[in-house]
Amino acid sequence: MNPDQLIRLLLADDQEMVRVGFRMVLDAQPDMEVVGEAADGVQAVAMATELEPDVVLMDIRMPRMDGLEATRQIIAGSSEARVLVLTTFDLDEYVHSALRAGASGFLLKDAGPAELLAGIRSVASGDAVVAPSATRRLLERFLPTDGGGPSPTDPDLIEALSDREREVLTCVGAGLTNAEIAAKLFLAETTVKTHIGHILAKLGLRDRVQMVITAYDAGLVRPGR
Repeated sequence: MNPDQLIRLLLADDQEMVRVGFRMVLDAQPDMEVVGEAADGVQAVAMATELEPDVVLMDIRMPRMDGLEATRQIIAGSSEARVLVLTTFDLDEYVHSALRAGASGFLLKDAGPAELLAGIRSVASGDAVVAPSATRRLLERFLPTDGGGPSPTDPDLIEALSDREREVLTCVGAGLTNAEIAAKLFLAETTVKTHIGHILAKLGLRDRVQMVITAYDAGLVRPGR
């Protein structure tokens, strides 16, 4: 998005006090504007279509339609909005499904203002909001483990990648930052960023969150490793 434009935000949460708290913080920012509030998933989908926000802050547990289904419908629809899932500290069991549905990451509801604002700006600029290590902890909890039954993988998901790109994707899936990947693979950090761009383009992925999911789905990384 144009850096001179306001980041238009839609708040979706069934608790009015939560929305009020977020609005107070967000409306005080010179580069942000809350354009709407939704009290359930049905309203969130309708308002995302009507108001065309840049980012939707999406609670998971809401009446009429939960945040998971609302995320699916917003991403599948004509809206260009990116979705940030709001979750409690213990991580809702639906968060992984929301990421698969196209959400750009997740924020903890008790995140501090600085973390909240940085996350929103990151997503609005086209990146993912969660740190790779946080994403890994999420997937380790919700993907099947070796002791928890079958965990099928599909290596064909990454057939289009070069060997070096597979190495980079493996590192992303393992929770490494760009700087850590550069050190591990003896590459310049700018080269790592270039490889990540190629991976996103070749596999049709939105952001780093989906790269981590793909690394797990393709069997490059296993939970607990």
